[in-house]
Amino acid sequence: MKSERYQWAGPGDVNAFFGLMLDNVAGLLLTVSLLATVFEFPTGFALRYMVPGTAIGVFAGDLIFFFTAFWLARKTGRKDITAMPLGLDTPSTFGMVFFVLGPSFNHARTNLGLEGDAAASYTWQIGICSIFISGVFKLACASGSNWIRRVIPRAGLLGSLAAIALVLISFLPLVEIFHAPVVGFVALAIILTTLVGRVPLPGRIPGALGALLVAGGLYHIMNAAGFVHAVDSGIKPAEALLPTEWLTVFRFEWTAVLSDSIRYLPVVLPFALATVVGGIDCTESAAAAGDEYDTGWVVGTEAIATLVAAICGGVIQTTPYIGHPAYKAMGGRAAYTLATALFIGSAGVLGYFGYLYVIIPKPVVFPILVFIGLEITAQSFHATPKRHYPAVAIACVPALAYLAFISMDKVLGTVAAGDVTKLGHLQNEFMIIQMLSAGFIMTSVIWASSLAAIVDRRLNRAAIYFAIAALLTIFGVIHSPLPGAAAFFPWNLPAESFDKVARFAVGYLASAAVFYALHVTVGTQMDSIDDESLKEASHA
Repeated sequence: MKSERYQWAGPGDVNAFFGLMLDNVAGLLLTVSLLATVFEFPTGFALRYMVPGTAIGVFAGDLIFFFTAFWLARKTGRKDITAMPLGLDTPSTFGMVFFVLGPSFNHARTNLGLEGDAAASYTWQIGICSIFISGVFKLACASGSNWIRRVIPRAGLLGSLAAIALVLISFLPLVEIFHAPVVGFVALAIILTTLVGRVPLPGRIPGALGALLVAGGLYHIMNAAGFVHAVDSGIKPAEALLPTEWLTVFRFEWTAVLSDSIRYLPVVLPFALATVVGGIDCTESAAAAGDEYDTGWVVGTEAIATLVAAICGGVIQTTPYIGHPAYKAMGGRAAYTLATALFIGSAGVLGYFGYLYVIIPKPVVFPILVFIGLEITAQSFHATPKRHYPAVAIACVPALAYLAFISMDKVLGTVAAGDVTKLGHLQNEFMIIQMLSAGFIMTSVIWASSLAAIVDRRLNRAAIYFAIAALLTIFGVIHSPLPGAAAFFPWNLPAESFDKVARFAVGYLASAAVFYALHVTVGTQMDSIDDESLKEASHA
């Protein structure tokens, strides 16, 4: 029987393109604006040196995934394959800005005596080294990713996705939306109506494009009338056109600061590991939506895209986006990844991202992230057996701790500046929440996998998961008490920090011992129980 011809482009690709494109534009906007507003990093330097290579990484990854969709279509004989989306990693964007790029810029000014573009150039080179090492690390992890996917239950993989979707992809952008609530609500209303409610706009205009046009137009009208005030970017967009400065990366002068970049590896490598887990999650999510990609190839592609970005001067790593089910629901095939690759790549290389940076208000872009987060969360529950719903739910708890940590970090700074007598109990609570939030993606996977094993009465497996958690805790992969959730060697920790880490690790080991003892003593009895609910759930 002859297989049907792959329909790689369709009407749904228009909506999917605007969704994926705006997602990546949002990542670039965050990188440049956070560096400028928080650390006074020169915007013009970021646009002409950092953005081109970062955009090229997105171009390379989405182009590979475009052709991968054709391969899967030929392999399966299906014509409705949706390409895997790829873009800038949102957690890494925050992590690189606040714990690598910003601190290295301050270090260059305060300790190295550099100023202006010289300090920015040093920071750029540190960023290049950091994601180059990330790419090498992810490439090394690619070969074992299929095995990891087989071992970890779907609730563990998709549960961590739901956690990321609710906190990083939905809630944090929602806060940005409320900075301009009139415009943000209008954009969000259009997105939810068209993409969730499936209500078409007049003239069949794609929902993401409609939100951009209507809410963006409203923003600029209100700005002209004085009801909202646009933030002065400090640059003229034409100054960012046709950047050539980034080409100096091919002199490989950045290799001279490789030794300096090592100090940031305890922050960089956990973020790289998180994207590896995320790539495995994405593959599982795509499989749940009907598209069975090879996990090793998906993780390998993100590694290659990250390396390409680094070699071209990028400073943010790429990762497969967990929104595959959302783009499939929009009707996307493969054309949307090709269009995104071309648009984002050319925006960086030709420099017209400078116009996007000035013209597009963030409250207009971020509602698409809210939709993607909601779609992922819904799909995570839908694709998981009903008996494992509690496991998906518990995966969200470490992510909520991360959210609380962000809020308390701001509050604690205010309190510290005002009344230090109030820091006693609050400081301890802050440390606990910080440790619970550190490495929350890995924690979510372990907790959800453990609870799924408990539900399935595989207590020996739950014991193994908790023993692994204890080992990861000892080295700070999860529950790190250090700034930036940095990993560490336990013998290098201060006594107070080591005591807290040891208590977490011992708690995991004690729980593992309890699970194993129950497995040995009552495991046979539990196996003999005829539980009809488990049988029914296995067919869910």
